[in-house]
Amino acid sequence: MAASFRPDIQGLRALAVGGVVAYHFGLTALPGGFAGVDIFFVISGWLITTHLMQEIGETGRLDLWRFYARRARRLLPAALFVILVT
Repeated sequence: MAASFRPDIQGLRALAVGGVVAYHFGLTALPGGFAGVDIFFVISGWLITTHLMQEIGETGRLDLWRFYARRARRLLPAALFVILVT
């Protein structure tokens, strides 16, 4: 499954990051910056659903074991690093 680059999604992610950072710095000119977290949740759900639908389209089935194994390979190294450092 080759992931295609989506500049529109990357731009939305940048706006979400900017909103969250502004909110944490207490900038009142940009109220509601916490909504950036919700935007990240929506983007994540959309991306995961897109990948799952692509797998179903290519193979005719959904292998949840493979899906979770890929997620673990991607997320666990960073999580373990943070645990070891802190």
